[in-house]
Amino acid sequence: MKTNEEIIDDLKGLVKIINDGKEGYESAAETVDAGELKTLFYSLSIERATYEADLKSQIATHGGESENESGGLLGAIHRTWIDIKQAFTSNDNAAILEAITTGEKAALEKYDDLLAHYTDHAYHYNLLRKQRDGIQEALSKIEKLAIQYAD
Repeated sequence: MKTNEEIIDDLKGLVKIINDGKEGYESAAETVDAGELKTLFYSLSIERATYEADLKSQIATHGGESENESGGLLGAIHRTWIDIKQAFTSNDNAAILEAITTGEKAALEKYDDLLAHYTDHAYHYNLLRKQRDGIQEALSKIEKLAIQYAD
């Protein structure tokens, strides 16, 4: 069983991932010209901001604090969002959608890892499950749009 500090660290890691996603979606929305994508990306950015606030609330419940930069982020996930930011410079909708797909899959992996340890995260399991499902739903939309924009 994880200690309270380890649980806080897990949640801080999610905050960082979610914050990276929020910033990634904001950048994507500012980069693309397609109104459909712009609207979706702004909407998903707002959703991620809500996820971030909910996670920070859980961290506070466990006696911790979370600043955006204190996440204990896995390097691979951080590199994924850097790849997304690089795709923005090309202003290529298909490349942006592909990069976002990679970022969302990385976020899902982190959520799945934490959800697999139910006893460690039982207190906030339902919140993590809800957020994970929201990310999966967003990923499904992004993947469908990627097919559409690949043509």
